[in-house]
Amino acid sequence: MSAPYKRGYSHTKSKGKEAMVDCTYCGRRVPRWKTFVKYKGFRINDPALRKQIDSRFVSSVQSKLYVCPACARFRGVVKVGRSRKTRSSR
Repeated sequence: MSAPYKRGYSHTKSKGKEAMVDCTYCGRRVPRWKTFVKYKGFRINDPALRKQIDSRFVSSVQSKLYVCPACARFRGVVKVGRSRKTRSSR
């Protein structure tokens, strides 16, 4: 049975052994292809402020988080879709 949500990356046999990463929230060791990527940080939308602040500083404010499937469902990173039975009844 496949997962009820879509992951952007599909794992294939030609990839070989991939790295294991730690989940940001629970610390579980998960293969990288199974994780969901979430970016955390803030963005400055005002163009006048953006010119005043150094561009190297603005780009380093954002961080990349790896989230395991269990934490992604619990924390709402990924939304679980409806089952096939309820989709076909419409």
